[in-house]
Amino acid sequence: MESLHAPWRMQYILAPKVQSSDVSLFTRIAQSNDDEKHHVVARDRTCFAVLNTYPYNGGHLMVVPYKQVADFGELTDEEMTDLMKLTRRCQQVLKKVMKPDGFNIGLNLGRVAGAGILDHLHIHVVPRWLGDTNFMPILAHTQVLPEALSDVASRLRAAFSEC
Repeated sequence: MESLHAPWRMQYILAPKVQSSDVSLFTRIAQSNDDEKHHVVARDRTCFAVLNTYPYNGGHLMVVPYKQVADFGELTDEEMTDLMKLTRRCQQVLKKVMKPDGFNIGLNLGRVAGAGILDHLHIHVVPRWLGDTNFMPILAHTQVLPEALSDVASRLRAAFSEC
């Protein structure tokens, strides 16, 4: 049997866990000035784009409104428009930088729909490649990502500044 080593995971394992509060993880990231630490790749007027720390695939972005809401009905028309425009921009940048064969774009509203962060709506933009599913996730329940999040974030930030 071969072993895969992921030493960067130890930082997460040993890090102090954030106490649950009324402020979501995304609100804390939105209010932070440390975009590199949080892998924020773009900020607009009412929303921002951030790399998923636990991605389904490399380059997995989330588009998040600054306003902490659980459902579309709580966003203004302007916020909805900005959210969709940034989602489109994320897709364009990922096409340019990562050259995927396709995308999964969507969101999960509510626990039964698979939402991991219930109180803060966010849109997933997941680049996909032919053959990107292999035996690792199927047999070993393990995802192998070929590039560090900080490197992906750096390349995406550069592309966002150009468009």
